[in-house]
Amino acid sequence: MTVVTRFAPSPTGFLHIGGARTALFNWLFAKHHGGKYLLRIEDTDRARSTEPAIAAILDGLGWLGLQHDGEVTYQFSRAARHAEVAHQMLAAGNAYHCYCSPQELDEMRAAQKAAGKPMRYDGRWRDRDPKEAPAGVAPVIRLKAPQTGQTVIKDLVQGEVTVENAQLDDMILLRADGTPTYMLAVVVDDHDMGVTHVIRGDDHLNNAFRQLQIIRAMGWPEPAYAHIPLIHGPDGAKLSKRHGALGVDAYRDLGLLPAALRNYLLRLGWGHGDDEIISTQQAIEWFDLDGVGRSPSRFDMAKLVNLNAHYLREMPDEELLPMVLPRVEEKLGAKVDAIGLERITRGMNGVKQRSRTLIELADNLVFYARAGAPPIADDKARGVLTPEAKSLLGKLAVALEADAANWGEKQVEDAVRRFAESMGVKLGQVAQPLRVALSGSTVSPGIFEVVAILGPAETRTRLLAAAG
Repeated sequence: MTVVTRFAPSPTGFLHIGGARTALFNWLFAKHHGGKYLLRIEDTDRARSTEPAIAAILDGLGWLGLQHDGEVTYQFSRAARHAEVAHQMLAAGNAYHCYCSPQELDEMRAAQKAAGKPMRYDGRWRDRDPKEAPAGVAPVIRLKAPQTGQTVIKDLVQGEVTVENAQLDDMILLRADGTPTYMLAVVVDDHDMGVTHVIRGDDHLNNAFRQLQIIRAMGWPEPAYAHIPLIHGPDGAKLSKRHGALGVDAYRDLGLLPAALRNYLLRLGWGHGDDEIISTQQAIEWFDLDGVGRSPSRFDMAKLVNLNAHYLREMPDEELLPMVLPRVEEKLGAKVDAIGLERITRGMNGVKQRSRTLIELADNLVFYARAGAPPIADDKARGVLTPEAKSLLGKLAVALEADAANWGEKQVEDAVRRFAESMGVKLGQVAQPLRVALSGSTVSPGIFEVVAILGPAETRTRLLAAAG
């Protein structure tokens, strides 16, 4: 058997973090077993499905690196096929026409509610002769569900789960206007796409019992089910926007790397011993459903950012450059020239060690990109530039001219140390004002590395500007 999984989002909003994890688990399971990972857009809700939402889902999955096999399936375009299956079930006696009016259904539910009974369709048209149908009422097609016994699902995550068939009613398959319901469409699409494993959130577990009854009525192969516990916030409550339940595009905007987000989502509900840093290749090799836990996992933004910092440090500079350069130019308000690009390239390794996101990386690189004195970042930095410090910087600019012809990190460090000693001050009394003058901040890579990268002319310009 070739494993076939699918991710089937509804395009009624952004691709949220829970959906991204579901897509990742489906992708990894298929890759691990040498199978196929398919994508289906469940756009049957025409009032809420939008083209921008579809575009956002495709863009988010592409950014995450979760490429699907084959063409995207759009559920709405398959409505005729869904209706065909409903009529097949009708002809086989596994479904029937129901002529209840909306008013009748409302009255039925009200009576059930008043009697303290579960509100479900009572099957009043299940065995009636269609000749008794009232005039002018367009019928729906309902499933003739089993009324006795149990439906059992041997879930690959939840274990064996059972429901009494008496608790399930005869659900609608085809509406009076001829459009299919979600339950029918999902089952038909999964069958026609050859899906062997349905991996999704455990909020769909109740749907599985109903969908399985359609599958059995049609005599189709039953897929294996794996219902994954949902993601909760750090406080244990259902994940919401206040916890960080943003669209995948928002995490990209926050400066996170796709590899870091994949790694973090993988560890939300799945584990491989004590391993925390797991490459994509390792994930494909190790991932299987027996590693998925039954308890909800907790989303922690701080852990995600810390993990991102690791990936930022490990990423080759040449791969980081095209990611961060547009952000630097946005902050600079201009294109980075050749000199700025050379400085950024040389300074990347030192700066990325002190950055957790692409935003921070861009913030910390922009002083290399600009020509002339950088703006002072804050009051703390301004406080460093005392009159005494400014006087030292002016003198340092002159002192460093003697080393302009031999300008390396070690040579600069030796020169600054000699200067501090000659002025009778500690190195820190020179180094920190020097840092603010060159970077605009009290925090930067090693200051002698910064001086070496900026070069003699730019260093002198910035020192004299700070000396005022």
